[in-house]
Amino acid sequence: MLDQIISMLDQIIIFFSQFPPQLATFFLSMLPITELRGALPLAIFSFHLSFWQAYFFSVLGNLIPAAIILFFAKPFHQYITKKSGILTRGWIKYLERAQKKLAGKYEKSGLVALMLFVAIPLPFTGAWTGAVAAFVLGIPFKKSFLSVSAGVLIAGIIVGILTLGIKGII
Repeated sequence: MLDQIISMLDQIIIFFSQFPPQLATFFLSMLPITELRGALPLAIFSFHLSFWQAYFFSVLGNLIPAAIILFFAKPFHQYITKKSGILTRGWIKYLERAQKKLAGKYEKSGLVALMLFVAIPLPFTGAWTGAVAAFVLGIPFKKSFLSVSAGVLIAGIIVGILTLGIKGII
């Protein structure tokens, strides 16, 4: 299993090595698999970027898919609602009920919780998942994008500190 993960990482590094390091970092951070959590360490270890370059291009790349998800989730949901069959109607009703029930409740602590959720550098807690969670919670675009952005900035600092710490040990 570990060999397969290392092999996959090697293939990703080989593919993105064809691009300039900044562009490779930018694109890697856009992917849901790597996001900033994978792109930033790869930029420092494999592409030999400085921390600040790696940080800048990782954050920027990670925010683009989040913005797209946040901006288009509602129209996409409305489109699916119109085109859906019987099987998806249950999900649509559930989502609408959840959004109505939770509407406005994010004001107290939801935005901070969303930011912290995105900031924690663990699998499935990044900008992609945070953006989808913001949609499900019915948080408006501007507020959710600010919260997700703050989480990405914090995650970048945490991942950067861990990466530089590991680099110092090696």
